[in-house]
Amino acid sequence: MPTEAGHRLYVKARHLGYRRNKHTTHPNRSLVKIEGVDDPEAARFYLGKKVAFIQTAPTEIRGTKTRVIWGKVVRPHGNSGAVQARFSTPLPTKSFGASLRVLLYPSSI
Repeated sequence: MPTEAGHRLYVKARHLGYRRNKHTTHPNRSLVKIEGVDDPEAARFYLGKKVAFIQTAPTEIRGTKTRVIWGKVVRPHGNSGAVQARFSTPLPTKSFGASLRVLLYPSSI
């Protein structure tokens, strides 16, 4: 949760990888570790929140080099506070370990 000193409308997160099992990876679901979330109960607050992967491209489109892939937190994953997110297009593999933004809206409170 944000503090009084900060006025960001997002929380930092990391892309851990794809949801997978022993034989198969599921790139349509990404595992995301949100800063400050250490258990499944705290992760439930973020269900339904938007997730953004922001990257810069070598060419400009509409006057900007910034590209965003949007996603949504769909469920908790495991006991460490990680969550599963579904993105509009699967995140590229170069984003493993990259920084994501979990927006604090839409809000359910």
